[in-house]
Amino acid sequence: MKSYEAAYQSLFAELKNYEKSGVSMLMDGYRASPIQIVEAHLTKEEGTYMRDYIMDPEGYIKTLTFNKIKKNHRQ
Repeated sequence: MKSYEAAYQSLFAELKNYEKSGVSMLMDGYRASPIQIVEAHLTKEEGTYMRDYIMDPEGYIKTLTFNKIKKNHRQ
């Protein structure tokens, strides 16, 4: 198995665990499933996704967001 395949399988497993724990997941402001997030990472053409954790008052992860970061092209 290629390393990138293992990385995406690991990401999917991690996100499924968050989902089972009741953590909401958003991608670019919209609700997303673990498979949608992994597919977006697989098909990204330019840029990458930045992960952000939103905590509840007790310090537990409430929401996990992924926002696309575009590369700035200067000429």
